[in-house]
Amino acid sequence: MKRPIPVLIIVILVTLPLSLLAGRVWLDPATTPNAAIILAELRLPRGVLALVVGGGLGAAGAAMQGYLRNPLADPGLFGIAPGAALGAVLSFWLGYSAQPYLLPVFALIGAASAMALLSLIAGRGNSTLLFTLAGMMIASLAGALMSLAISLSPTPFAMSEIVTWLMGALTDRSWHDVWIAAPLTLLGIALLMLAGRGLDALTLGEEAARSLGMEPRTLQWLLIGGVGLTVGSGVAVAGIIGFVGLIVPHLVRPFTDHRPSGLIVPSALAGALLVLVADVLCRIMPLASELRLGIALSLIGAPFFLALLLRIRRETV
Repeated sequence: MKRPIPVLIIVILVTLPLSLLAGRVWLDPATTPNAAIILAELRLPRGVLALVVGGGLGAAGAAMQGYLRNPLADPGLFGIAPGAALGAVLSFWLGYSAQPYLLPVFALIGAASAMALLSLIAGRGNSTLLFTLAGMMIASLAGALMSLAISLSPTPFAMSEIVTWLMGALTDRSWHDVWIAAPLTLLGIALLMLAGRGLDALTLGEEAARSLGMEPRTLQWLLIGGVGLTVGSGVAVAGIIGFVGLIVPHLVRPFTDHRPSGLIVPSALAGALLVLVADVLCRIMPLASELRLGIALSLIGAPFFLALLLRIRRETV
């Protein structure tokens, strides 16, 4: 079960220092003026934030695929990421985004509101299907409200800021973004790990899981809290970054015992590594302006999703 964990940790420990040197201008600590300041205040917080955001998305994706027993499940399906994005969009719309902490606060309020609405609609039903449909409804509603906010933007500048932010990026992030996201993400991953035994029981079917002592409502609360904290905090500091929660569990699953509980930590580590490498690629690509991280991962994730669909179709024919 733990075979991939040491390997992923070693790869991350090797990749992170190398990533600090990469950029449009490669950093040579021996010759670059103010190299220590650049590393400590610009590149290190950005690298750490990539690990935090990717770890949260990877863990959330593994937990959701285990809960829904659907390999195509993604953290955005619960509507929490769109809810967080809607909160951030409102901060731009109202002109509060310039304040250092207000944009993440608005995003976290949006994620919390989506979590509360999800629990209010689906929490009493204890049904996986109702839970999924409630999440899809919240995602659709949040998407429609974001479109409305963009169309009614008070200024062209605000519209440009909203659209750019929604593309997702780690550009110009600092330690205060790390302090906002890291504690919430770690707490969220801990809640998802607590849900592991329930997710394992659920692989036998809902009725069998209940007979084994799995409490559906407790499991739903753990998932709402875990996915909400990991995904909501990531969206609050980096915008929308898709496909990580979909891709990573598929890459890691063959190296585990296929139990949902055994997939959460390896997926968190693999998600952290994926976002870190993707962010480095965004920095070093020779383009006029830096490629947005959300776009880069979508360009990777969309073909992966298509290949996954084709494989599922071959297996079911």
